[in-house]
Amino acid sequence: MLDYIKGKLISKQTAGAKGASVVVENNGIGYFINTTGRNISLASEEGSEVRVYTSLIHREDAMLLCGFLNKEDRDIFNILMTVSGVGMKVALVLLDEFSGYDLISVVIRGDFKELSRAKGVGPKLAQKIILELKDKLINWQKSSPVDISDIKSDTKEISNEALTEAQAVLISLGYSQQEAKKAIKYACTSAQKDSSEEILKEALHYLAQD
Repeated sequence: MLDYIKGKLISKQTAGAKGASVVVENNGIGYFINTTGRNISLASEEGSEVRVYTSLIHREDAMLLCGFLNKEDRDIFNILMTVSGVGMKVALVLLDEFSGYDLISVVIRGDFKELSRAKGVGPKLAQKIILELKDKLINWQKSSPVDISDIKSDTKEISNEALTEAQAVLISLGYSQQEAKKAIKYACTSAQKDSSEEILKEALHYLAQD
């Protein structure tokens, strides 16, 4: 329904009774947006213009907005919300503890101990999150394989596995195949090692600036 809200940053609250939040005014309407302390620290000063990528949460007793300063974190938040046992609070806690890229890296590595650093995320929930997220981000390609032929022709030093995993994650985050391939080709020119984590790191940085 709402992709982003662009307007005047009226206030930002690092940790109130409802957690971290910002109020953004657009066309005379003030939007209360739940966010993370990480986003608060990156936000500009009150009174400046800001763009917040949003996700609308429907509950029986309320409708809530969650928002992030970059599209990738918002899209990862939406995927997190589809994991059983993960609600809005846990998803925000995870994206407060980890940047979107770092969270994806932890999932790809299967490092549930690292994931359980987040407050309120125990080892069992961390393992469940990793299993379900990895399936949603990567393993769907087994039934719907991605085409890396035109990427591979220009990136002979990067393995098929790294390219395929990187493209699968980017498409899962909502990027088109054309956008994903363009970002991966760019990433391969600056990647320091042959791994999907490294390719994704560079690709997401490229997409954030595009």
